[in-house]
Amino acid sequence: MMDGPRSDVGRWGGNPWQPPTTPSPEPEPEPERHSRRGGRSFWARCCGCCSCRNAADDDWGPEPSDSRDRGSSSGTRRPGSRGSVSHRPISWGSGVNAAGDGTIREGMLVVTGVDLMSSRSDQNRREHHTDEYEYDELIVRRGQPFHVLLVLSRTYESSDRITLELLIGNNPEVGKGTHVIIPVGKGGSGGWKAQVVKTNGQNLNLRVHTSPNAIIGKFQFTVRTQSDAGEFQLPFDPRNEIYILFNPWCPEDIVYVDHEDWRQEYVLNESGRIYYGTEAQIGERTWNYGQFDHGVLDACLYILDRRGMPYGGRGDPVSVSRVISAMVNSLDDNGVLIGNWSGDYSRGTNPSAWVGSVEILLSYLRTGYSVPYGQCWVFAGVTTTVLRCLGLATRTVTNFNSAHDTDTSLTMDIYFDENMKPLEHLNHDSVWNFHVWNDCWMKRPDLPSGFDGWQVVDATPQETSSGIFCCGPCSVESIKNGLVYMKYDTPFIFAEVNSDKVYWQRQDDGSFKIVYVEEKAIGTLIVTKAIGSNMREDITYLYKHPEGSDAERKAVETAAAHGSKPNVYANRGSAEDVAMQVEAQDAVMGQDLNVSVMLTNQSSSPRTVKLHLYLSVTYYTGVTGTIFKETKKEVALAPGASDRVTMPVAYKEYRPHLVDQGAMLLNVSGHVKESGQVLAKQHTFRLRTPDLSLTLLGAAVVGQECEVQIVFKNPLPVTLTNVVFRLEGSGLQRPKILNVGDIGGNETVTLRQTFVPVRPGPRQLIASLDSPQLSQVHGVIQVDVAPASGDRGLFSDAGGNSHLGETIPMASRGGA
Repeated sequence: MMDGPRSDVGRWGGNPWQPPTTPSPEPEPEPERHSRRGGRSFWARCCGCCSCRNAADDDWGPEPSDSRDRGSSSGTRRPGSRGSVSHRPISWGSGVNAAGDGTIREGMLVVTGVDLMSSRSDQNRREHHTDEYEYDELIVRRGQPFHVLLVLSRTYESSDRITLELLIGNNPEVGKGTHVIIPVGKGGSGGWKAQVVKTNGQNLNLRVHTSPNAIIGKFQFTVRTQSDAGEFQLPFDPRNEIYILFNPWCPEDIVYVDHEDWRQEYVLNESGRIYYGTEAQIGERTWNYGQFDHGVLDACLYILDRRGMPYGGRGDPVSVSRVISAMVNSLDDNGVLIGNWSGDYSRGTNPSAWVGSVEILLSYLRTGYSVPYGQCWVFAGVTTTVLRCLGLATRTVTNFNSAHDTDTSLTMDIYFDENMKPLEHLNHDSVWNFHVWNDCWMKRPDLPSGFDGWQVVDATPQETSSGIFCCGPCSVESIKNGLVYMKYDTPFIFAEVNSDKVYWQRQDDGSFKIVYVEEKAIGTLIVTKAIGSNMREDITYLYKHPEGSDAERKAVETAAAHGSKPNVYANRGSAEDVAMQVEAQDAVMGQDLNVSVMLTNQSSSPRTVKLHLYLSVTYYTGVTGTIFKETKKEVALAPGASDRVTMPVAYKEYRPHLVDQGAMLLNVSGHVKESGQVLAKQHTFRLRTPDLSLTLLGAAVVGQECEVQIVFKNPLPVTLTNVVFRLEGSGLQRPKILNVGDIGGNETVTLRQTFVPVRPGPRQLIASLDSPQLSQVHGVIQVDVAPASGDRGLFSDAGGNSHLGETIPMASRGGA
């Protein structure tokens, strides 16, 4: 959409973080933790409840020295070869006694094998709703029992004592919950216990109960026995590692969700819709969350390890979601994604080109480098993946006309000169056409009662919180009622959804006066994907009281009283009898368009309006380019009459100025001669881009090759160069990059790709197109995958490669 690099690189253009021109063969060394910000740790800045850590907290642990080989310090491994879905073999232990001398005495109770029943088809995985994870290890949710089979060297006797142990971190300690000791047959502490369910010769079946407050992560598992002949300990075996996650199915877990359809949507759904554009022209795109893809769970735990989050805090969803909001962006902490709003993505991937989170997370896990580039919907999509993967009910939320308050005034201040032309050098506050963040569901024991439920988490780096770029979790209920003193970051989020837009005009003496307050311009529509369908759900009512209601005005003015300009509302007031409505034609990229203003005289006297229209391109973040077209007109209105002022805009006029999202900003201002009324309005609209058309060619069956056809027509009269397609779908296709070269002006192209489904059921195959001239082009198709006979699925890389591109010849080309 741009003919060349822009000189104005947006609000974040000056940020120092840029990827190297060529990747280094070795990862960048991480700075010493104690050298950051004068020795204050990340946790001292991010989370007050963890700021009391001292040198004795050994479970902090050093960060691994080589990021390419980093796993979780609890034993997380890189995604490697995947096993089949057949029942995992029992791990057979080599017997050692507790003294460690390797002597097995006669009569000892030796554990010769362990079966965690961890395959996807086993009872444990099905009951814990973890059977979709493409892993062979046992994955369970806390607060819920699971089954273990121990194979012993002899029959279990009543005098024998067996103890199960779970360990996580570098220096596990019982007091911190990182070393869990569970005596079999005895009541444990904190909800941990194990019971004998059945004995059958030398086989011992156990039911193990985990605490609903357990630390989440990857635990090592071992067994100790004690008998009259001595003590025995089973050596650690990587095959016996256990992942423990949050459990929204458990009423005792503070992340509990009391609606099965909510859990199916917000925890188990692997794809979703993300909304963008403007309130009047809403666009939608399908996003592949892919939280169950092989390697993604390891990546999520690696994010916590990479930041050095204390293991003792990993059972608290408030702390976990807060650190995820900090680590999904790269500022401060070399996190997952590098933000870029400049329009120049030559050193990475255009944020509009991503179709899901899997490629991003696996790249970060594999290399240890932050991935270029992201914008708000990418940060939010990745955050949804991470939190759902860890077991938190999470959804992706879009706020249209989202304010960015830079001075904590809790108002959006816009400054104009004497002729009501915008003074951009003074307009530091901005209104984003849309902004995307996350809601996650949890109780808030750290807040007074009444603030449980949906919590906002925002990983897009806009402003710092306690000195770092993170945001939330913030109770939606506190936002709704303007309780900006509630943690975390309520003032900033409140201003995003429910502040007022205040227009200031420069006077002849250089001072500024409030000439108009637009009360319904911010947070005009807040939406998310509906449960169980691809429809859009309006959730504005959760965030704000009805516009104009007493409760809504009270919330705004209560919040403003805590801001930096508490008396802003004291300067209001002027007669308003001329109404103004702005309209923009629904136009497609490459076509001419019209914008118009309708004026209506609502008084019983004639009115004369001096009207100014200024048109510029704008980034979706509200950062505007230079004005490239303007119109001035004086309109005479009879009592009760209306008149329309139209400004035509040709493609050749706007083409040289286009930026990401194809958005434009129309500033309209007017002055009513007779009454002195000031008219002011900012109207954003976008040019639509075409969709990709995907067609499935044949039935889809697990393990069998299937073909999809992708058709695209270039809407522009210019050639698209260096065109790249992306293709991705959980259970269908690992992230795949297709380089297709150039596509001529108004040309239609068709390409075909094969993939091998690895999991049955309804799946989403998602594609995108990106080029320097055109982006924000997407397509999706639902694929109903039939199971292979007698099988639940395959884990393989047959579906494609997650990081290598390939050059694809076009199957056919056609003209316009």
